[in-house]
Amino acid sequence: MAELGDAVKACEGGLRVAVRLTPKGRRDAIEGLADTADGAAEIKASVTAVPEDGKANRALVKLLSKSWGIPKSGIAIVSGATDRHKVLSLACDPERTLPRIAQSVSAAS
Repeated sequence: MAELGDAVKACEGGLRVAVRLTPKGRRDAIEGLADTADGAAEIKASVTAVPEDGKANRALVKLLSKSWGIPKSGIAIVSGATDRHKVLSLACDPERTLPRIAQSVSAAS
């Protein structure tokens, strides 16, 4: 069973978050947690944007920024820019942001 601690890790200057993005979804939303094939976890998110020219990535950053109260400039895609499995770096205060992430994930489950 996926746990938030497997998808979100503290790092220097903030957090690292593993996300599985579904483009061309019905709505822009955080949809909970998912297990990966290697036993880790990632946060599931969907956006209505198409996966071309970075549109889906920009929609993801906008969604997470609004949901977690982080400026868009504080969210960067570290890996997976052209893949649905992404790792994001959040420039934030982990103590303030972790409860927001947990709330958004649990509200979706």
